[in-house]
Amino acid sequence: MIADDLDTLDAQQLREALRAARAEAAFKQAVIDKLTHVNAIIKRLKFAAQSERFSAEQRSLLDETLDSDLAAVAAEIEALQPGRVAGEWQQPRREKLPAHLPRRDVHHEPENTACGCGQAMQRIDEDVAEKLDYQPGVFTVERHIRGKWVCKCCERAVQAPVAPHIIDKGLPTTGLLAQVLVAKYLDHLPLYRQEAIVEHAGHAIARSTLAQWVGECGVQLQPLVDALGAELRRQPVLHADETPVAMLKPGHGKTQELLQYAVQPAAGCCLRLRR
Repeated sequence: MIADDLDTLDAQQLREALRAARAEAAFKQAVIDKLTHVNAIIKRLKFAAQSERFSAEQRSLLDETLDSDLAAVAAEIEALQPGRVAGEWQQPRREKLPAHLPRRDVHHEPENTACGCGQAMQRIDEDVAEKLDYQPGVFTVERHIRGKWVCKCCERAVQAPVAPHIIDKGLPTTGLLAQVLVAKYLDHLPLYRQEAIVEHAGHAIARSTLAQWVGECGVQLQPLVDALGAELRRQPVLHADETPVAMLKPGHGKTQELLQYAVQPAAGCCLRLRR
């Protein structure tokens, strides 16, 4: 309910609006509590003494997954947290992109630089945002240049809006994020190896940063996952690989067998997991 409309509502409508606002606040608080609990569990799994039982290679792969999950959960909590102004953002502390990487300028200018008074506006300044891009085998830097135009007659300023990005105010372009995700999940290239590849190209991106990108991309892709799941559940039968999968059993220091198989939706579910 928009605050400006409250003055036009009668008492009954105000009560209904208040009930709806309370219900929405309770739902969001429940989601926040749930995500906070999940966040605490993930942190405990990562930093507890049990993690010492894994080998160095196992801990490396586990850290990547946990960092991605932490970034995804943190993004969801931040989006639901009440009292946060939309678009509020703090300048991150990051190193400048290496000067030796090739630059490609992308200009963003207003569609119309004619002022309403009839005078032509003059370009006085520009904002430049650098983003790291990746093309097969080559890292490049995109320089997004947004010119500032002003009319000296009526002191009116115009500037092209910031183009939307997967990670708001983030460093990577869409192409680089796609490369990280494809390399990790399709080419089975762990993030620590991708970290080394980036380092060989002359730029350092920490593994935790790559994991954060993966987690935030997961949040943005959730609507696609939900749509895919809904489409799969509409099918008469779902097929799954019945090959046994070794699954870690926390607190016992050993694995247990996980079997996956498909059943009819009429049985109450479309995919059943059996330990």
